Amino acid sequence: MHPAFVKNERNGAQKRTGGRIDMRVLVLLVLLLLAGLVSLFSASYYNFQDSGDAFAKVRQQLAGIALGAVAMAVLSRIDYHLFQKTSVVLALLALSAALLAAVLVPGIGVLANGSRRWLRIAGVSFQPSELAKFAMVVFMAKALDNKGARIRKLWGIVPPLLVPGAMFLLILQQPNLSTAGSILIVAFVMVAVAGARKVHLALFGVGGLALGAFYAWSAPYRRERLLSFRDPFAKMSDEGYQLSQSLIAIGSGGLFGMGLGQGRQKTAYLPYPESDFIFASIAEDFGLFGCAAVVVLFVLFVYAGVRVALRCPDRFGCLLAAGITAMIGVQAFLNMGVVVGLLPTTGLPLPFFSAGGTSISIFMAAVGVLLNISRFDEMRVR
Repeated sequence: MHPAFVKNERNGAQKRTGGRIDMRVLVLLVLLLLAGLVSLFSASYYNFQDSGDAFAKVRQQLAGIALGAVAMAVLSRIDYHLFQKTSVVLALLALSAALLAAVLVPGIGVLANGSRRWLRIAGVSFQPSELAKFAMVVFMAKALDNKGARIRKLWGIVPPLLVPGAMFLLILQQPNLSTAGSILIVAFVMVAVAGARKVHLALFGVGGLALGAFYAWSAPYRRERLLSFRDPFAKMSDEGYQLSQSLIAIGSGGLFGMGLGQGRQKTAYLPYPESDFIFASIAEDFGLFGCAAVVVLFVLFVYAGVRVALRCPDRFGCLLAAGITAMIGVQAFLNMGVVVGLLPTTGLPLPFFSAGGTSISIFMAAVGVLLNISRFDEMRVR
């Protein structure tokens, strides 16, 4: 077990009466949501020429935020130990597996841009992989908590990773390598937090990189996308188009940006400026300082989440808080890394910023669990 997570289990188990939520987490979440709404309007308002409503995307996002706020309020008041129950964990896993399987069925899963990633229920699109990420975090927290000191053994690591591995394979069929990969990365982070040995982590890290490289190289279009990452402008008419336009948008923004909604790339050149490449739109409209502000908000949020994890009185809560924080932090890093050209181009939304009701609702619900864990801060409850 990691030294920082050595807690008094008996005393922690006796403290079921939580205190106040950690206001740092809540304030940072509100700031991220407000910044996200402004950025989304700036990236999508030009669509009013087609829809007649410059606030169309913002209204849809507000609906997701409203649903997420309700879920967050409820989960912030429900003892997080509920997610430690085997029946709850199995129910989340079964529901996630059923939805991930259903999305692959023609006629049920919605086909868009060559991928089946959505289900449409009562006229509302839903992305099952978002729920699967949260279900994986809950499962890993319980599984790693049960392992105890056995996590120091190689055979103690493998069984918990079978579930994220199965989710990885299901999501890969959509295909959605970015989301599938993020699930494995978050699982890897949770294993590291639980106290796995460095040599075992290195072994799994190398294995994961080899698997990712094999998958990326196994199909011509994925191979071309990987190669275009090295020099996108050389393949600007093909696989390098998205990244090239993203870099042009970033360069156009300079230090202070062109102003709210004034960026030109999103109007005809930059693909998905309101979703996968919203960070590029932020760079063009608000410049380097705007991007730096977004990065700082995410860094502070991750710091606040890690603080909640470290101060939790029991191992399960530590792992659950660390997993939720990693889920948000890893996805933010991957999205921004793709947009600025540090990582190969993949489709992954920026948490709290990219348009998508499912994503923002699930993330806010997960933050609700994080807030509940913060109620049991051993330094404040005493």
